[in-house]
Amino acid sequence: MKAIRTFTVRPVLAESLAPLDRLASNWRWSWSRATHSLFASMHPALWDEIGANPARMLGALGQERLDELARDEEFVARVREEDERLTAYLEGDRWFQRLEGDKPVHIAYFSPEFGVDGSLPQYSGGLGILAGDHLKSASDLGVPLTGVGLFYRAGYFRQSIGDDGWQRESYPLLDPYGLGLTLLRDREGAPVEIALDLPGDRRLHARVWVADIGRVPLLLLDSETPSNSDDMRRVTDRLYGGGGEHRLLQELLLGVGGVRAVRAWSELSGRPAPDVYHTNEGHAGFQGLERMSELITQDHLSFDEALAQVRAGTVFTTHTPVPAGIDRFSRDLIADFLTSGLFQGLDAGRAISLGLETFPGGDQGVFNMAVLGLHLGQHANGVSVLHGEVSRGMFGMLWPGVDTDEVPITSITNGVHAPTWVHPALKAVSERAWGDAHTDTHDWTDRSIVTDAELWGVRQQMKGELVAEARRRVAASVDVNGSGRTPSWVEDLLDPEVLTIGFARRVPTYKRLTLMLRDPERLTRLLTDPERPVQIVIGGKSHPADDSGKILIQQLVRFSRDPKVRGRIVFLPDYDITLAKDLYPGCDVWLNNPLRPLEACGTSGMKAALNGALNLSILDGWWDEWFDGQNGWAIPTADTAANDEERDDAEAAALYDLIEHQLVPKFYDREGGIPTAWLGMVRHTMTELGKKATSDRMVRDYVERLYVPAAAHDVALRADGFAQARGLAAFVSRVTGAWSRVSVASVDSSGIPQQAQAGDVLEVRADVRLDGLSSDDVAVELLYGRTDEDDALARDHSVYRLSLAGDGPDGVRTFTGTLPLTFTGTFGYTVRVRPAHPQLVSPVELGLVTFAS
Repeated sequence: MKAIRTFTVRPVLAESLAPLDRLASNWRWSWSRATHSLFASMHPALWDEIGANPARMLGALGQERLDELARDEEFVARVREEDERLTAYLEGDRWFQRLEGDKPVHIAYFSPEFGVDGSLPQYSGGLGILAGDHLKSASDLGVPLTGVGLFYRAGYFRQSIGDDGWQRESYPLLDPYGLGLTLLRDREGAPVEIALDLPGDRRLHARVWVADIGRVPLLLLDSETPSNSDDMRRVTDRLYGGGGEHRLLQELLLGVGGVRAVRAWSELSGRPAPDVYHTNEGHAGFQGLERMSELITQDHLSFDEALAQVRAGTVFTTHTPVPAGIDRFSRDLIADFLTSGLFQGLDAGRAISLGLETFPGGDQGVFNMAVLGLHLGQHANGVSVLHGEVSRGMFGMLWPGVDTDEVPITSITNGVHAPTWVHPALKAVSERAWGDAHTDTHDWTDRSIVTDAELWGVRQQMKGELVAEARRRVAASVDVNGSGRTPSWVEDLLDPEVLTIGFARRVPTYKRLTLMLRDPERLTRLLTDPERPVQIVIGGKSHPADDSGKILIQQLVRFSRDPKVRGRIVFLPDYDITLAKDLYPGCDVWLNNPLRPLEACGTSGMKAALNGALNLSILDGWWDEWFDGQNGWAIPTADTAANDEERDDAEAAALYDLIEHQLVPKFYDREGGIPTAWLGMVRHTMTELGKKATSDRMVRDYVERLYVPAAAHDVALRADGFAQARGLAAFVSRVTGAWSRVSVASVDSSGIPQQAQAGDVLEVRADVRLDGLSSDDVAVELLYGRTDEDDALARDHSVYRLSLAGDGPDGVRTFTGTLPLTFTGTFGYTVRVRPAHPQLVSPVELGLVTFAS
């Protein structure tokens, strides 16, 4: 008999244990070893059974046990100590408070998913895990940030694998109260509700759950409220669970409802309104239209003025290197919603144009969320250096006439939250050696601080825990009838002494889960070598609608069940944060073999590296910029292959060669039972990547490179009744209307003899026809540097601004400059004209550039 409703009944806590409520409701426990241990100690077996969540623990423990703990003076002292520690963490100054100069007062960070902990399944993969780590590091650094997302009642999905190897999905419902979330209430105690007007006289309502992520509030909008009709209640039923209008409703609720939720939160908490809005991928792009609507209706700005103001304070991060990864909706569907009264005062036609694919090769009947994000965000970035390059090429058509290298999309390489992902045993070693568990300043290469024996011992301990967890999960998955009998082969599954390779991620085809199966006979020989075997542990979920990904999982599972290799290659079902915390530390090597350059960043290898694993990867994402020859191995990319089949064959062969001829010998070459050369690479990896691969470094980069400039632009345009917003909008309108008539009439140079030499001075004169524009409206620039065989300037060319020298006839202006030649070799130059305004972030931001012909 199935209950029609479930909920959590919380116990009554004695006064001495009252702080447990606060400790349980702040998700800092998920990365605080001491707080985590406090709750686990209350009943270790129950802690594991309920999924290691403090709020669930308090509900499941029972009043009798709690009363018993209230009489335990030692436990009560621990509770008091943890509560004091949390207070100090929440109230003390941190990195951001010590940052000099003007800085943001409040950043609103929007993401469709957040991976904070395995017990809060509001994520599907790397995008959500990255967002969760972003919040945690923002908290640790004291950055005044608020997360904004949706609360999915069934999360993503739970995965199981059938006898046929096929992925099966289940969607257990979540109780937000039982997870430690609190409902946002107004000053009278009533739940705050956000409402959106939709076509057909419908209204979408949402309540707001708050999760305290350390110092950072995470607002999660939930459509499961009595105010909604049945179909509206299902809007936030599951993450990425539907398409078409269902997905659009989720994104409208995230963007529009998210802005309204932040407004309500700020008013109730006394926090100032955000001056920076960060959209993590295009899903939340409608937040910009909502803010424009506010500026138009409340501050009486025009469409262009509101657009200028919104762009100034918006940061847009793209995570996808392929057009297929972008949400796209039909123009007609978008038009229905934008003309429904949802956005008051907003010109629907012009708003729709911000997302249309009007560029060459685009579909003008399609509304593209990444295009919307880039049009609404004056500050944009990819998530690794290589992904920045890919993004500039992918979206360059939005800036016609601009060289790809100058497309205004920068990059900030992702990082991972070390306190979350570093194994407790390794944290303990770090604390003994250096006094704290932070990994970004420690020199692991000093063997006098941490000996090889100690480091190898903790590595073996972590691997042993992975083996135990793998056996437990496989035993549970094969015991489908609940008999409690485990097949004998499960007891021998994996071996802590064997070289262990890990591979776990989402399973779209480009990540190539089954590349390792390209030559099954060779792989079998590697796995079953009698003296130096290899074992592989694998996890991953395919999107429920992606049958091609499910086929890959099925192929891998079927291979792993072959008695010849069973126990040496294992697929672990239901890959999530909880499994990942055992998997990353327990592997000796982390494998990543996507099709280059389709991995935007990929952070799983970073988590493995911080735990002392070496990476074996295609040079893609973060590995492309941080591989140094000592922190792992690079799989050569077969870029010259004639087709995909040939490429996969070549790269798989290279993968097998590296494992057989480099990884295996180095791992099994021992001195006194310890692989000293291998540990040398481990020490180098933990030291060097520990400095770079953390989300603390990432968030500091966002603050200094994007948030601070965005806040400054927002403040500047907002000052004096939006004077500069109005001025910038007028400027953009003026130069856009006149630009087709701007030209470089002539370019003359002198001062250089036939055979130039270093030290000569180049004198340049350019006559420019501005046709109504002022010389203050433009910058006339000399671009110069080395050239290639096609006379193209090198990517690292220099730019020198010419000075106005006078007026000529017919509206022509003369600009001049002198340039000493300081280097030798093939040299070239050209002259260009571009708009110039102090509130433009990039020289080519408007996509208006005229070159000398």
